[in-house]
Amino acid sequence: MYEALQEYRGVFLMLATGLAVFLAAIGLAWPYLFLDVRGSRIRQLSNAWQASRLGGARLPPNRPKHSLLANEPREIYAAIVRRLNLSHQLEDGAAQRLLQMAGFRGRAPVITFLAMRVLMPLVMLGLSAFYIFVVIKPNINALLMCSISLACAASGYYLPVLYLKNRITKRQKSIFRAWPNALDLLMICVESGMSIEHAFRKVGDEISSQSKELAEELALTTAELSFLPDRRIAYENLGRRTDLESVKSVVSGLMQSEQYGTSLGSVLRVLAQENRSTRMSLAEKKAAALAPKLTVPMILFFLPILFAVIITPAVIQILNE
Repeated sequence: MYEALQEYRGVFLMLATGLAVFLAAIGLAWPYLFLDVRGSRIRQLSNAWQASRLGGARLPPNRPKHSLLANEPREIYAAIVRRLNLSHQLEDGAAQRLLQMAGFRGRAPVITFLAMRVLMPLVMLGLSAFYIFVVIKPNINALLMCSISLACAASGYYLPVLYLKNRITKRQKSIFRAWPNALDLLMICVESGMSIEHAFRKVGDEISSQSKELAEELALTTAELSFLPDRRIAYENLGRRTDLESVKSVVSGLMQSEQYGTSLGSVLRVLAQENRSTRMSLAEKKAAALAPKLTVPMILFFLPILFAVIITPAVIQILNE
């Protein structure tokens, strides 16, 4: 009897894991599976009362939104954040800053990010349990398989952050490559008599073929320069969103030019030269590091073939003699 129970232990654990995932999904979706009749009635009465106050003007009908099938994904994510009391992370600003650096702006991406950090562990747990217990069925201890599934579920919590960091890295690389050219264009526009707002707009239009990310940042900076009461805030936001030292140095130069009244064209000329020198020094540094990096591939792949080509004729000649 004990041996039979040991044989079916893995099946029991698989069923228990599947049941846990199913109950967790039901627990999250339970408030949205059914229509809230009372809430819908209260909203209808509230709309009727507001219409009577407006002199009989009819408001658009309030459709019930508490059905899971009727909800949009964004509304479901907002409901998850609200039910799990994650709204304090919206006020923190760290997640919003990370999303802005990745190119996502507004409140909706923050809600989606927080909801994904809740849903991805459940998704990873279900997928890993299905793959381990049903697909591959390894001949190992069932407790170890459950531990692997739980480790995959824990990694699912960090997957949204890894995705954002990867997107931030690619975005920063694109901005860094096109930034010296953008500074040259900005210097030409300013020295030709354009204001800084028109110069940013013109450079954003011209640089879009090289870097869409930089064109987007410049367009957003142009809008902020137009409606913000202080230009320093727009410049600081540009440096904060890109998080690049080359951009921050230009931002500091622009703020000092605004504060002390120095020539903006000369400041941009110096900054453009410094950025080009920095990019050239980084290219030289990569070129200098290329030789050590090629040492191991040459030893493993090039030298054995070279020795074979040199030594093989002599070996053949010796054997023939």
